[in-house]
Amino acid sequence: MNERKYDLICLGRLAVDLYAQQPSARLEDASSFAKYLGGSSANAAFGATRLGLRTAMLSRVGDDHMGRFLLETLTREGCDVEHVRIDHERLTALVLLGIKDRDTFPLIFYRENCADMAIDETDIDESFIASSTALAITGTHFSTPRVHAASSKALAFARKHGVRTVLDIDYRPVLWGLTGRSDGETRFIANEGVTAHLQAILPHFDLIVGTEEEFHVAGGSDNLIQALQAVRAVSAATLVVKRGALGCSVLEGSVPAKIDQAPTYRGTRVEVLNVLGAGDAFIAGFLYGWLRDEGIERSCVYANACGAMVVSRHGCAPAMPSRAELDYFLAHGENLQHPDRDEELAHLHRVSVARPIWDDLHIFAFDHRSQFYDLACECGANESRLPRLKQLLVDAVAKTERELNLKQRIGVLIDQRYGQDALNAATGRGWWIGRPVELPGSHPLEFEYGRSVGSQLQQWPIEHVVKCLVPFDPDGTPESRLEQETQLRTLYDAVKQSGHELLLEVIPPINPQASGAPGERVVRAMKRIYNLGIRPEWWKLKPLPAQDWKTVDALIAERDPYCRGVVLLGLNAPFAELAEGFAAAAHSVSCRGFAVGRSLFMEPARAWFSGDIDDDTLVDQAAQQFAKLASLWRQARNGGTHQTAGVAA
Repeated sequence: MNERKYDLICLGRLAVDLYAQQPSARLEDASSFAKYLGGSSANAAFGATRLGLRTAMLSRVGDDHMGRFLLETLTREGCDVEHVRIDHERLTALVLLGIKDRDTFPLIFYRENCADMAIDETDIDESFIASSTALAITGTHFSTPRVHAASSKALAFARKHGVRTVLDIDYRPVLWGLTGRSDGETRFIANEGVTAHLQAILPHFDLIVGTEEEFHVAGGSDNLIQALQAVRAVSAATLVVKRGALGCSVLEGSVPAKIDQAPTYRGTRVEVLNVLGAGDAFIAGFLYGWLRDEGIERSCVYANACGAMVVSRHGCAPAMPSRAELDYFLAHGENLQHPDRDEELAHLHRVSVARPIWDDLHIFAFDHRSQFYDLACECGANESRLPRLKQLLVDAVAKTERELNLKQRIGVLIDQRYGQDALNAATGRGWWIGRPVELPGSHPLEFEYGRSVGSQLQQWPIEHVVKCLVPFDPDGTPESRLEQETQLRTLYDAVKQSGHELLLEVIPPINPQASGAPGERVVRAMKRIYNLGIRPEWWKLKPLPAQDWKTVDALIAERDPYCRGVVLLGLNAPFAELAEGFAAAAHSVSCRGFAVGRSLFMEPARAWFSGDIDDDTLVDQAAQQFAKLASLWRQARNGGTHQTAGVAA
């Protein structure tokens, strides 16, 4: 059994990639960019972590917003960043990339005196290196004296402690000063100096991975076999030659007369969006198998599959597959020439990757619009006071979070119409945040921002959850459901494109002629939505009898085991009634918390609008109501057998 703390430490480039969002356009014509984690070492660490390896990153970032983004991204994925040093003198590295066609990608490295190229020997800790099964370094981090010294020290510690050593040749001529600064796209320029430099380090590695062109430079020949023979003359390492659509060839002993005589492992041919990033996915997949001692053949199968999925997607790090995706791809590869078009694979990529854990949510819902407007009018208050009220409710939520120690268990539902300032104040606190998109009272469903809901979502922070209240009658005629279902499908397609999570609040309309109990109609409404191919991350449901929760749990487990769960709505019910609903849901494995509003804010807001209380009193009263409801929720949870991981009683 492996007793070391890490499976893999990656030393090397850690940067921000800005990918143009208009494929086929020149970089000059790109109008918007998506921000991703980048750098070959960081991509490999990210991909290996996503597959399930215990990884750590060894590099530097600047003391800036982009550096914090990189650290948070790696941490969220599960990669250890304790040994990523914050450089207070240099900025985080940056790369601008375009996708002109499958094989053309205009690329500009902004790496003048950047943080990750400033790593030095003082950053290398012997005990840290010794705590890993393997150390992976890229060729770029031997390209200047400073990083060469740091990487060599890490290598020496690895050899001393029996740590497997891996070289990703990662040859970028521009980073060796062989092209103009704007020519990051060129992948190969023969250079005797680079060859000599690489051959001096090759003997220190157990595994060397590169493209055919990268082995050309490592071996100093434009003939692949001769280049491999030159590499073999100085290194006994396992050589893995990446051959694009042909898969890869592996040389563990002598070099054959022809590359096809070496064991060659072919992958699935897929439609390529762009090849950029495929190599990082390849090495992540290979190391996943190699470090688990699954053998060369299986490691190559993983590597080829990971590369195939990434070349069909936008970006590199965010395109990396999870183990669930990898298993699905391997089971269905013959029919996946277009991985980006496969519904199940796309769903797995959306839901099976690392996400914040929300198993015990206390959500204060004040996304109401018409109800707040009506209340203000009833009290003779001006509508202009509504934004201030919602800001104060954010303060009340924060107060409750502090006093009850509810960190990572707090949520809010806030609208944009009256609550934009409140949304601004809530965002970035680590809260679960939902925002409504439905036009209040619309039936059939209409969106607050018109039919182009996807365009609106592009302006939302990715941490915001799209909430949609939809009256849905499972007993309605097909004609009456058509617009409703079409709008729901439009919304679902939009969130899949934008990357936001979706919460559906499903309320079957009151229908005295309808068959079945209300809880049974809720379940049938959920089934119909699942039948449409819509799998929301969240459901928001009214309290149900205990027996109906078993049915809901079974339905979610059957249709979407990756569903985040259900939160209970309040509908301005008294606390005693809410407590009964909490108790009925206590044994449910899918109920994750509550999302209640009017039961909490209605009376304090009425008094505030009427001038009977001031701002501070409103905050205190709303916080007290929220705390009281939290206590009722905790009592219900403790009284049942349902356990929440990581949450104290």
